[in-house]
Amino acid sequence: MKFVSLIVMMSLLGTKMALTFHRSTGGDDAPVYLQEETAECDMPKACDLKNYEDWYRLGSYCIKYFKAALNFTEAETQCRSAAPGGHLVSVHNCQANDNLLCVVMKNNAKSPRIWLGGFELFQSGKFVWTDGSSWNFEAWTPGEPISRWTSREDCVEMNWSEIGKWNDHTCFTKKSYVCSFKNIV
Repeated sequence: MKFVSLIVMMSLLGTKMALTFHRSTGGDDAPVYLQEETAECDMPKACDLKNYEDWYRLGSYCIKYFKAALNFTEAETQCRSAAPGGHLVSVHNCQANDNLLCVVMKNNAKSPRIWLGGFELFQSGKFVWTDGSSWNFEAWTPGEPISRWTSREDCVEMNWSEIGKWNDHTCFTKKSYVCSFKNIV
């Protein structure tokens, strides 16, 4: 099995984070493996709602990483059970994407691929969020999404081949996920 070694430099909240990872060239489902994290990123603040102190604040939402590997539908169902108004996470700007990445890396840097709450609506080429919020931001890996109208890759994941970037993927693949709910306090 061939491995490709890459060094990714990115800036998170003004802090440099250097990651070295290897990705198997053996197929689309090959996970990203992170070998070394050389710097820390700033974690978002804790959610300020009673009984959700182990969740993090992401704009007007509270989010939580779940390591259990579920397919897209199972993950969305689990998010709906985890909190009132819960859904897979939606991302609306670069800062939120960076903060989400920080939470994921703190929880599982060795296997950071996660489900986001985005999916392609009826192979239309239009992506929507499971929480019904506006699709007003994208952070696709260059060349993604592929074959919007012919592909079976209808669900959105983060950290497939490029850390912090998105990919469309088959919805039945099992991976970790992040849930969110609107903090209306």
